Amino acid sequence: MKIGILALQGAVREHRSVLRKLGAVTVDVLYPDDLNGLDGLILPGGESTTVGKLLIRYGLLEPIIQAGRSGLPVFGTCTGLILMAKNINGSNQHRLGLMDTCVERNAFGRQLNSFEADMHIPAIGKKPFHAVFIRAPYIEKAENNVKPLLVYDNKILFAEQDNLLAAAFHPELTGDTRIHRYFLEKIEKQKAE
Repeated sequence: MKIGILALQGAVREHRSVLRKLGAVTVDVLYPDDLNGLDGLILPGGESTTVGKLLIRYGLLEPIIQAGRSGLPVFGTCTGLILMAKNINGSNQHRLGLMDTCVERNAFGRQLNSFEADMHIPAIGKKPFHAVFIRAPYIEKAENNVKPLLVYDNKILFAEQDNLLAAAFHPELTGDTRIHRYFLEKIEKQKAE
């Protein structure tokens, strides 16, 4: 399986490491041609306003939108969740707008309010997942067929919609591969259909 990782900013190396542990081939995505032949794409954490501007500069915004709308499985973590949303509270920044969600940026506060917590995510098993939240967003509102996979304190922190998957936290920082495995299994199911 060939998975692209948007390599403009953020935890590219960490996602690459987890995917390779799971047997996937990884490609750093810096230009539109890098999207060719991918089975899936990961949008890592970073700073959403900056990544949005870089998507424009590198000519990636429209090609990723088209790929996502055409069914390419896309998994966004933290910043990726923000960029995938149709609406971002109080912001008109560049975004992909693929997921029928409205998100709140820096929803838990500033960098000092970053935290870690064990979360129960039934979709990946009974054992709690140790989630790392760094200036984390959350999904305030989900529409249409967005399926929440983790809700905490009435905030959606992990969700999927068709070929899309989005997490408010950083699964690549934990050593637990279950979230990435879930994404790869999602791709396999989609290929089988």
